[in-house]
Amino acid sequence: MSKNPIKVALIGNPNVGKTSVFNQLTGLNQQVGNYPGITVEKKQGACKLCDSTKAKVIDLPGTYSLNASSIDENVVIELLLNKNDEDFPDVAVVVTDVENLKRNLLLFTQIKDLEIPTILVINMADRMKLKGIELDIPTLEKELKTKIALVSSRKKTGIEELKNLIFNFKSLSTEPCLSASSIDPEYFDKLRRAFPNQLLYKLWLVITQDVNFLNLERNEIKNTFTKSHADLKRLQQKETIKRYQFINDTLKIGYKIDIAKATDIRAKIDRVLTHKIFGYLIFFGILMVIFQLLFDWSSIPMDFIDQTFANFSSLAKQNLPAGEFTNLISEGIIPGIGGVVIFIPQIAFLFLFISVLEESGYMSRVVFLMDKIMRKFGLSGKSIVPLISGTACAIPAIMSARNIENWKERLITILVTPFTTCSARLPVYAILISLIIPQKKLFGFLSLQGLTLMILYLLGFGMAVFSAYLLNIYLKFNTKSYFVVEMPSYKVPMFRNVSINVIEKTKAFVFGAGKIILAISIILWFLGSHGLSDNFNNAEQIISEQNQDKVLNSEEFSDLVNSYKLENSYIGIMGKAIEPVIAPLGYDWKIGIAIVSSFAAREVFVGTLATIYSVQSHDEQEITIKNRMAAEVNPVTGEKVFNFATGISLLLFYAFAMQCVSTLAIVKKETNSWKWPIVQLVFMTGFAYLTSLIAFQILK
Repeated sequence: MSKNPIKVALIGNPNVGKTSVFNQLTGLNQQVGNYPGITVEKKQGACKLCDSTKAKVIDLPGTYSLNASSIDENVVIELLLNKNDEDFPDVAVVVTDVENLKRNLLLFTQIKDLEIPTILVINMADRMKLKGIELDIPTLEKELKTKIALVSSRKKTGIEELKNLIFNFKSLSTEPCLSASSIDPEYFDKLRRAFPNQLLYKLWLVITQDVNFLNLERNEIKNTFTKSHADLKRLQQKETIKRYQFINDTLKIGYKIDIAKATDIRAKIDRVLTHKIFGYLIFFGILMVIFQLLFDWSSIPMDFIDQTFANFSSLAKQNLPAGEFTNLISEGIIPGIGGVVIFIPQIAFLFLFISVLEESGYMSRVVFLMDKIMRKFGLSGKSIVPLISGTACAIPAIMSARNIENWKERLITILVTPFTTCSARLPVYAILISLIIPQKKLFGFLSLQGLTLMILYLLGFGMAVFSAYLLNIYLKFNTKSYFVVEMPSYKVPMFRNVSINVIEKTKAFVFGAGKIILAISIILWFLGSHGLSDNFNNAEQIISEQNQDKVLNSEEFSDLVNSYKLENSYIGIMGKAIEPVIAPLGYDWKIGIAIVSSFAAREVFVGTLATIYSVQSHDEQEITIKNRMAAEVNPVTGEKVFNFATGISLLLFYAFAMQCVSTLAIVKKETNSWKWPIVQLVFMTGFAYLTSLIAFQILK
């Protein structure tokens, strides 16, 4: 086996099926991370070419040309120019779509100018007959000075031929397709004479792009061969025109298309799906179906996971020796892992639905449809994807904002996405709504409780959009936004692509956010299970003295001791300390503990209250929690703690507050700064406090 694998850069325009080719080459032998110093996703995988040779395949971000307009496109240029980069390719594989070959070949001709061995992949070959397309492969190979692999990812054809071309990459021609320097011969001749040891097209990219990977200072080139911005743009336009002239001449002799067969129903479908009225109705109808299926399908595996980890905790407590270590295992580590794993079904189903929409070509229509609305509030049409994803979990939703090219729009999207109601809020909403909203129906079919839940969703989305509007005014970034979206052909989603995407995104959640959630769960266990005061250490004696006139069984006595110890634990002391701050909102120290605990994850709120109200874990836990919460009385006023005013105050607090440390960690990672998560935490929590305060004071 060869020690050094062949390094392959997979390059292409968006929506040409590059990911499908990557998946066919690598399967599940993939790794996903970020490029050093930036949050652009880096995907690489291993591919076995033969018994003795492997390839390391790097799936580069989609780019239309080497004239970069986004962080993603800049990554492609920097890699192709930097021979010292560990991932600098031995061979570039440019993936194109057989239906859009003319546009795709612009990037191919630019890469050929870098004199890197280059293979041209013409993908979606299975659509040629349907579209009336004929290719003269030998002629195209001769004119383009390369080897061509005709591939169908769907039919799984051409992949072995591509592997063979990669294996024999050293036989590929590195000669450029055309002489781009003829756009200004005098200028480029001077440039060539000044730097005779450098590749001419690399010099041109250094002048026009913000890169510097040659063995000379970028300023030296710029100062010597300075041109105005307008002149550089003019030359870039002339270069593009020259390349398309070459591409047109090549395709005239190597690419034939039957116009009659090429006409399809795509335009007719687009007129419906992007209609200014029906387009939105269809989109929201699809969302309703997705959310309904999301919660219905995930409930069974989530209940199973919840019960399984509860059983693991019980087994650990029963079979391990009594002591601190056993308590850590049964009350800290196992519940902490369970708190991560339990979200896998919802995360997996969410990415399943999103992947299906993307693979089918519909998501591009949604982006186009929503851009007109979103742009008014400082967002991009592409922002709708994170905002939709946020209804399951804000963490992968924020990560999905990476495909927004404009930094300002991307930053705004990251900061406002946590306002959308995530699945972690649902346990909180469900129990509070059941306590304060009667089970009545309007007009015989409209549930008041269901209507309240829908209003909370709309509040979250509305606040996200309103916050985006404020941020758009506040942020003074001097950036221009150009909205370009590819409208791919409609197609049946490929099971392989969808499954690999679901697995990779779910793994990213489990190993990214999971480590944080587990660590915080262990910290919370320690804070709730330990204390320094005599009240904590002598809890059993104190409870015995307080209830010496009562007959208590062992379970009731244990519940009272646990509740008393919690009140006097570190986290109980914290709850008492913040009670003066939260009292104006209608909350007592017990609710304060639940709020502090739920900074680990919002759904911890319910579990914390279950412990506080001395409820044992059994099949009817939720009902018992409701009963105990409904019966809870303020010892000072004699009123119920969870009355209408307090309930509405809590609902609003959780609708707007940043009660998720994991989300803050992801925001820090995506923005490469603690500034923005701190701004996010202060603004969201402050707004939540103010809204809850006003609501309680009005309603009490």
